[in-house]
Amino acid sequence: MNVASYAKRKLWPLLLGLLVLGSCARDEDPLPENPYGKVDDYSADVALRWNELLLELERFTPGYRPPVSARATAYIGLAAYESVVNGTTGNKSVAGYYSGLDIPQPEAGEDYHWPSCLAASYARSMELFFPTAPSEQLFKIYQLQNDFFLDFKEEVPHDVFTRSTAYGRAVADAVFDWSATDPAGHEAYLRNNDPAYQPPAGVGLWQPTYPDFAPALLPHWGEVRTFAATDADIVPDPLPYSEDPNSPIYQQAVEVRNMVNQIKQGGLPEDFWIAQFWSDDCPILTFTPAARWVAVANQVVERENAPLSLAVELYARLGMALNDAGVRCWHEKYRFNVERPIDYIRRIQGEPNWNTVMCPDGSGNFFTPPFPAYPSGHATFGAVAAEVLSALFGQSYSMTDNCHEGRTEFKGDPRTFTNFHAMAEENAYSRIPLGVHFQMDADAGLELGYGIGQKVNALQWRR
Repeated sequence: MNVASYAKRKLWPLLLGLLVLGSCARDEDPLPENPYGKVDDYSADVALRWNELLLELERFTPGYRPPVSARATAYIGLAAYESVVNGTTGNKSVAGYYSGLDIPQPEAGEDYHWPSCLAASYARSMELFFPTAPSEQLFKIYQLQNDFFLDFKEEVPHDVFTRSTAYGRAVADAVFDWSATDPAGHEAYLRNNDPAYQPPAGVGLWQPTYPDFAPALLPHWGEVRTFAATDADIVPDPLPYSEDPNSPIYQQAVEVRNMVNQIKQGGLPEDFWIAQFWSDDCPILTFTPAARWVAVANQVVERENAPLSLAVELYARLGMALNDAGVRCWHEKYRFNVERPIDYIRRIQGEPNWNTVMCPDGSGNFFTPPFPAYPSGHATFGAVAAEVLSALFGQSYSMTDNCHEGRTEFKGDPRTFTNFHAMAEENAYSRIPLGVHFQMDADAGLELGYGIGQKVNALQWRR
C-alpha cells in the first residue's frame, strides 16, 4: 500500500470545470478546522479500492442476482457517503429523506481522519451485506481493511484513528439496521427464486422458460424500498399480442430470430461482439448487469483522478439509482408478465427448437433469464447509470470501456463511446442479438431508467 496514493491533494479547484453542478445555496456553516483536512483533500483511492472489491464479492457470492446486488450496492454506498459527508465542503447528508434512518453524528469539537472513517464503513458494510460470501472473498475484506489501517495508524494519533474507525462502523451499522426494516429486500440473497409464485396463465404471458424452467426470480421485488423512485415510475403498455405476421410484435420477434440465427452461422460479428460485451448475467463468469456500471464508474474515477468527496457521492448516487431501477423494473415485469422471445418464436414462427446465444454452457445449451421480458432490466440499469454519470462528469464524456479486456471466455475487447447515454443505448440493444429481449423491452427500459436517474440526481446532494 502506497501512502502517497491517498495522501492529501488539493484537487477540488481542478474539478469545478468538470462537474455539472446544481445551483444549490451554501446555507450551512463552514467546516471547523481539522488538522487532517477535509474529504475533498484526499484522492479517491479508498473508495475505488473498496468498489473494486465489491465487484468480486457480488460476482462470487451466491444469491446476488441483479436487483439484489443493486440493493446491496445502494446501502453500502449510502453508508460510505454518510460516514464522511460531515467532512466535505460541498456535500450534505441525504439521510433526512428517509424515515427511520438515524445516522449518528461525529462528536463535536473532535478531530476525524476521514479516510479511516470511510475504510471502516466499507469494511463493516461489506461484512454485513455479504455474510455468505466465500471464505476467499471474506478474507479479502479483512485484508483490504488491514492494509489501509496499517498505513492510517502511522498518519494519525491513536485516539483520532480509533474515534474515526468507530464512527465509520457506527454509520454502517445504522444503515444496515435501517435495511432490516425493509423485509421485502433485506437478505433477499437467501430467497431469489419463488417456487410458490404462480404466474398468470394466458397466451403471450410469461411462464418458466427453457432450458431449466426455473421458478420466477424475485416476483415480489416491486415491494422493495426505493430511494427516489415512486409508484409513478411505470412503463407504457407493451405491444399488443398478435400472431399476425404483419403485427409489430411478430416483426420484432422476426428481428430477434433472424439476428440470432445469423450469429449462429458465423454472421453479424459486430452485433455478437456487442451482445457478449454487455451480457454480464452468467453467474460467476462476470459481475452482474447492475454492477457493470460500478465497474464503469471505477474506470472513470481512476481516469479522472477524482477527489474522495466526488467518488463517495458518485458511488452513493449510482447505487441508489441502480436499486430503484431494479425495484421499478421488476415491478413492471410482473405487472405485465410478457413472455420471452424464445417462447413466442418456438410457438408461432415455426422453429420449435430455436434458442438464444446467452450464457453457453459448453455443451450446446444456452440460457434465458427466469423472469418476464418487459421491460428490460439491462436497459433500465444502464439508463439510470447514464443519468448519474452524465450529471457528474458531463453529457459529452467519452470513454473506452475496458471492463472485460483480456477475457478469453467471450469477446470482451474494449469498446469506445462518445457519451454515457450511448453506452446505455448499446447496452439495451445488446439483448436483441443475444435473443432474450424484444426491441420494445429495450425502449421501455431506457425510458424508465432515464426518469429514475433524474429523480436520484434531483436529491439535494450539494449544500
